[in-house]
Amino acid sequence: MAKSKSLLFFALCFLVLFQCSVAIQGARGQRQQGQRQEGRGECQLGRLTSQEPQYRVQAEAGVTEFWDYNDDQFQCANVAVCRSIIQPRGLLLPSYSNAPKLFYIIQGRGMTGVMCSGCPETYQSSQQSERYREGGQSQRFRDQHQKVRNFRKGDIIALPAGVAHWCYNDGDEELVILAMEDTGNNQNQLDNNPRVRRKEKTKNHAPKQPNKSFRTGEYGSRRGQEQHNAGNVFSGFDAEVLAESFGVGRETARKLQGQDDQRGHIVRVESGLQVLRPSSSQEEQEEQERGGRYQAANGLEETVCSARLIENINDPSRADIYNPRAGRLTSVNGHNMPILNFLRLSAERGVLYRNALMAPHWKINAHCVLYATRGEARMQVVDQRGQAVFDGRVREGELLVVPQNYVVAKQAGDEGFEFVAFKTHENAMFSTLSGRTSAIRAIPVDVLANAYGMSRDEARRLKTNRNEAILLEPRSGSQRQRRG
Repeated sequence: MAKSKSLLFFALCFLVLFQCSVAIQGARGQRQQGQRQEGRGECQLGRLTSQEPQYRVQAEAGVTEFWDYNDDQFQCANVAVCRSIIQPRGLLLPSYSNAPKLFYIIQGRGMTGVMCSGCPETYQSSQQSERYREGGQSQRFRDQHQKVRNFRKGDIIALPAGVAHWCYNDGDEELVILAMEDTGNNQNQLDNNPRVRRKEKTKNHAPKQPNKSFRTGEYGSRRGQEQHNAGNVFSGFDAEVLAESFGVGRETARKLQGQDDQRGHIVRVESGLQVLRPSSSQEEQEEQERGGRYQAANGLEETVCSARLIENINDPSRADIYNPRAGRLTSVNGHNMPILNFLRLSAERGVLYRNALMAPHWKINAHCVLYATRGEARMQVVDQRGQAVFDGRVREGELLVVPQNYVVAKQAGDEGFEFVAFKTHENAMFSTLSGRTSAIRAIPVDVLANAYGMSRDEARRLKTNRNEAILLEPRSGSQRQRRG
């Protein structure tokens, strides 16, 4: 009898724990789905527009330009986009955000530090330097910090939500960085307005005028006007609290607050930044070796502290889709960059040769944010009702949002067309309307003939006249120009 009671007791306990576990997992799944679906009702778009940035923040050693996230197409995709232009020896000061980000390096090279909480400071100096305390006593120490990563043109940089980071231009030309913040991501527990917590004082946003002149103004949010000349995250604390927290004097705490610092969010390092880091060639070799090992690993080797955050998609030899007469596509996603499974984002770089086409297609499970990096293309976007919501030219420096399931077609101009596209799914998928792998190709001839009122011969030609996949060579007799 006692044994039966014991078994019954353990069975009841197991049942209660199982139900609690199921409830927790179910609530977690609903919450994750709800975060991405929060703005679902805001995708009733009658018209899309290709846009340049509308606002800018000027700083000592550069400028950051913003697209208006209040625009309907950005609200539909729940994303915010900006472009930073950093002068040589310019330092983009540390900041963090409540949503994950993807960076694309349009031009230049540099280095970045990503500060992950709890990760060890694996970069340590072999030499001791001297510093002085405010009391006059001196001590020697070795500088140590978390990993510093090199980056170059064509790199994608992945940043999780809440992770502080900085960037520095150590090249001889301007560094241009395009950044997309996925405010609809499940890592964002706030509303869909972008929020960047900086560790420096920022200046006012200035609206960008069509004539390229600028005037002072504010960058408004959907939920009221937000003034962006606020101080950094330290400025809201009492100086005494900061001094006590860091074990420093009050004057040092006041400098930390940046109350008298008017340099902005990008500052100039006159003598160059001195940090511990390996050479670029050594780091690239280590990254390639680690990438090769990962392919054969069991998936447990990559941790948060050792995650690969940078991947180059500019190298033609890494193309996933290539047509020697049309162009190439290179993707980075959760399969070849595992951190993107956590961020739930991916990216793609496309190169179309002169007058080449990208077959009409739609993203099955993601919104797409497309930025033109070179040349121009005619693009057409059609919604689920068969209405053309965009039909125009997209030129270098312009951005266009293509919502999920909207069909888009591209044809490059005479100078070709290059672009980078951010997508709001870690393994974004597409389906084409024409070409060898298209939906039309998969439909029986009789179904096509009866559905569209054409002969069987016309339906057969419709299916088989294009043998390429998604990148299509032009059918005109114009001279084709290949570009790498």
